[in-house]
Amino acid sequence: MAKPAPRELEVLATRDVTPHMRRITLGGTGMTSFPEDQASAYIKLIFPTPGDARPLMRTYTVRHHRDTEIDVDFVIHETAGPASQWALDTRPGDRILIGGPGPKKLVNEQADWFLLVGDMTALPAISVNLGLLPADARGYAVIEVLDRADIQDLDKPDNLELVWAVNAEPDPDGQVLLNRVKQLDWLPGQPAVWAACEFQSMRALRAFFKQDKQVAKSHLYVSSYWKMGISEDQHKVVKRQDAEQTD
Repeated sequence: MAKPAPRELEVLATRDVTPHMRRITLGGTGMTSFPEDQASAYIKLIFPTPGDARPLMRTYTVRHHRDTEIDVDFVIHETAGPASQWALDTRPGDRILIGGPGPKKLVNEQADWFLLVGDMTALPAISVNLGLLPADARGYAVIEVLDRADIQDLDKPDNLELVWAVNAEPDPDGQVLLNRVKQLDWLPGQPAVWAACEFQSMRALRAFFKQDKQVAKSHLYVSSYWKMGISEDQHKVVKRQDAEQTD
């Protein structure tokens, strides 16, 4: 089945959610064919390149989806990549091609308690997941942010605790999130775990959940959204190789 052609969306608004997260609202006539209810689905932003070079594509999560527009949140680092630089520079009226949306990756709601884990790249998806959980859900969301000012007030069930891990330094060994998760009181019953973050951090968490905690495969979603020091295209190769080795 052929993939649908990319749709062109218009930048409607921009604003800083926190010092390191910028929200771009996209809409326009291109939203006419956009499927309904796509919060947490992924899209591909397509950036033009000079000459005959292949366009750059970067993957992002739909943070909010309203009838005629979507919000996309961008993590802003001191050294901006193509997507975050675009988010800094773009203004209302600009246009961009969007591929997708791709499928949602949601936490399994058939569980006794929930654990969601991620860094700032996963914060939009974690936020949507928290908003979809039953009102009586309990558990934790462990989120790594670059600065205390990046902590957000998220909608969540009353009995689910937000645990913020503030870390401004690179974490090449992927231990910051793992160490914070290890400090949690592991609740009784069947957990549903959802985790997304940097590649090395993902591998450390995956080993802990599968080997130490023996979380059932049906209740475990672990994904890497990026890998330190390499591009998204290179990350796709590493991610595919890792999946082949662990299947």
